[in-house]
Amino acid sequence: MPLGTRSFGRRNADIADDSVHSSPCLRMPLFHLPARPAPHRRVPDLAYAANERPPVSALWVLALQHAATAMAFIAYVLVTARLAGLSRADTQTMVALTLLAMALTTAMQAWGGRWGAGVLVVNIPSAMMITLAASLLGAYGLGAMAPAALVHGLVSLAMVPLVRRTRPLFPPPVVGTVICMAGVALVAGSIQRALGLTPGQWSVDAASAAVAGVTLAGIVGLSVWGRRLRLMALLLAMAAGVAVAALLGRLEGTQALSDAALLALPELAAPRWHLQGDVLLAVALVAILSQLDTLGSVIMLDKMEDADWRRADMAAIGRGIQANGVGNLLMGLLGALPTSTSSANIALAYATRSTARAIGLAVAALLALAAFLPKLTLALTLVPEPVLGAVGLYAAGYLMVSGMQLTVSRAIDSRVLFAVGLSLSAGLAVMQMPQLAQQAPEGLRFLLGNGFVVAGVLVIALNLLFRLGVAQRARQALHAPAEELHGEITNFVETRGAAWGARRDVVQRAAMAALEAAEAILASPAPAGTDARRLSAIRGQFDEFNLDIELLHSGAPLRLGGGQAQLPDPAALLDGADDSAIDAALAPLSGQLLHYLADRVSTGASAGQSFVRLHFEH
Repeated sequence: MPLGTRSFGRRNADIADDSVHSSPCLRMPLFHLPARPAPHRRVPDLAYAANERPPVSALWVLALQHAATAMAFIAYVLVTARLAGLSRADTQTMVALTLLAMALTTAMQAWGGRWGAGVLVVNIPSAMMITLAASLLGAYGLGAMAPAALVHGLVSLAMVPLVRRTRPLFPPPVVGTVICMAGVALVAGSIQRALGLTPGQWSVDAASAAVAGVTLAGIVGLSVWGRRLRLMALLLAMAAGVAVAALLGRLEGTQALSDAALLALPELAAPRWHLQGDVLLAVALVAILSQLDTLGSVIMLDKMEDADWRRADMAAIGRGIQANGVGNLLMGLLGALPTSTSSANIALAYATRSTARAIGLAVAALLALAAFLPKLTLALTLVPEPVLGAVGLYAAGYLMVSGMQLTVSRAIDSRVLFAVGLSLSAGLAVMQMPQLAQQAPEGLRFLLGNGFVVAGVLVIALNLLFRLGVAQRARQALHAPAEELHGEITNFVETRGAAWGARRDVVQRAAMAALEAAEAILASPAPAGTDARRLSAIRGQFDEFNLDIELLHSGAPLRLGGGQAQLPDPAALLDGADDSAIDAALAPLSGQLLHYLADRVSTGASAGQSFVRLHFEH
């Protein structure tokens, strides 16, 4: 039984009744969150779902974990500032402004409505911007982030109205590949941090390995067996790792805390608008690719919420991209590093089984508060590298498995195999052989040197290429003897379903329903004065939202019983001597079974041929 049903107040069922069914919005003490559609079926082991209201104690425990996890990734800002050679004052300014950007985007995502996706998506500094931002800051100073943020934000906002139309660009195999590569990209850096490795020096540092081992063991152990401590797994594990680091003398920089102010407003840098066009084009490309993180994050949160999840909510994804664009545009003009969604926080939401939007608002409040506390922001920068490495490994494993699950959730044919396989191979090749990027033009080296970027671009391009020549309608004549029709029908449905990228479970239901319809057509007695019914063809049609299968046959249209037909008592039928009574009693069974397998069943005649049409929602 997941934590939350006994430890933190009311039962989940009571919370769900109050916040999902009985009110149009999530009620909070001071405000009301905009309504968000409830899932078809709530995942039973969730402690707190998106529209539910955690008790105050659980809310702030969860928010503190998420905030601590997100603030740990301020290390990306520090790495960027170090590469750019920024002064300590500029570094502190960039850290504070980035925290405000994280708070703003996180709040907009949790709020939902017209401004965000309405899910627990926490934003962190964008790892994809580190190299590019460092080069900009090194050449032009902190003010160079203003034009970069302007381009980044405007490109993101320009994608919002195109999201629904670009849905074919992002089917589950494409998104799954991107999510999987995001996890793979975390492995190398996380291992280096966890084991204390440095480039050219591959000897393992025993102290770093011990700190990372304690942290990772704490995350896994508490998440699996922690019961009441599951909600605090990551926070407690990180605290244990920091404590071990302190005991081993690996906690450095604590003396600088006494020199930091208790409360301060960040200073703002004057914008510098003179940047080269190729640099701005590179920023635009990174902005487009970074939205794949948003797409994947919203999908992952939706899947956690809905036990009957079928497809991506492109409207919510569009609002999520809009929130990222607005937040990065406003705060980036002031000097913040652009942000992106946090995979580690999604892993935390999964581990704690809590996706409540109220948690996101509390996280945003904590991040905003931290931006004005220099002592706290400095303390966050002192989290030991091995602790961050352990957290990264946990997130990497979660992302890789989740991505693979999403990839194989659809029926797969040779097109998908090549698109996914070649993209993963190219991304891994760039990661394993970074020297390949040195052969590219200088302005594109930072893009082509990133395995995540290469895999993401390639899987989208190959998906578009392999879609050429794939018709969304298909027809096949049926000439085989009755005993061989089973194989013909099954092969048609499975082959076309894989080519169209239909969900595997829908294809399986469609194949079973088509076989049952064929048997019903061949077994049904023809009306007096008409020829016996014979199957002539099978047709299929798919549009990502609907799958339709039609069986064409000769003779009069078939009459199928409704799903509510009642069968006579089986014992009475078996005691009788008339076999025709049994056949007549079983006649409605095909109709009942078809109504069970398909979402809608209809029969009729068109252009001189009768048909049985099976409709499946996708």
